[in-house]
Amino acid sequence: MVHRYLAFDIETAKDVPGEDFNWRAHRPLGISCAATLASDAEQPLLWYGKTRDQSPEKRMSQADALGLVEYLSARAADGYRILTWNGLAFDFDILAEESGALESCRECALGHVDMMFQAVCCLGYRVALDKAAQGMGLAGKTPGMSGRDAPKLWAQGRFKEVLEYVAQDVRTTLEIGQACEQRRKFQWVTRKGTTSSMPLRNGWLTVQEALQLPEPDTSWMSAPPSRRDFTAWMGAI
Repeated sequence: MVHRYLAFDIETAKDVPGEDFNWRAHRPLGISCAATLASDAEQPLLWYGKTRDQSPEKRMSQADALGLVEYLSARAADGYRILTWNGLAFDFDILAEESGALESCRECALGHVDMMFQAVCCLGYRVALDKAAQGMGLAGKTPGMSGRDAPKLWAQGRFKEVLEYVAQDVRTTLEIGQACEQRRKFQWVTRKGTTSSMPLRNGWLTVQEALQLPEPDTSWMSAPPSRRDFTAWMGAI
């Protein structure tokens, strides 16, 4: 079955120091902008706060963030499957904090498809979005820029670059989701430069469904990610 998807991604406002990106120690991070892209739309919708002259604000207000939550909830109710790459552990966690709509974000998060979370549930380790795009033969993320650059560029007033970056991220997310669903497998480029794959016999699963999968063997890993690392912000499930 081919689903109607709505890809979703945010960019945070606060610059997080250090190489390990320990963002939880520096929250609240705020949201500079976000993007959504439906599988039946031609262009992404861009979300950001606006000043009186309609130029971008430094960060989205609580009302702005709540508007995004309400939009996501409405599209989910319309039958779209929200689609993210690491949205469970990051985007929805941040959005819940910024909007104050914990229960709505929790409901959206459990019912959405987080492709990276499904990979973790099946493989026991994370895969980067760009490595997934390379493995699927897709264009991938904006060259020469990362999500960690976005807060600095936004603070410098380079709004167009950040908006183009987040728009490309949702395009990439949607393209990966659809390509994997059509081919019934997920492929990515490993750290060694080889291509590896994971079958998707039942397609992409919602977070709630992925949580029911058996735990993979991670005995060979020194510090495997825990599923609880992704869901702790939601409380008991």
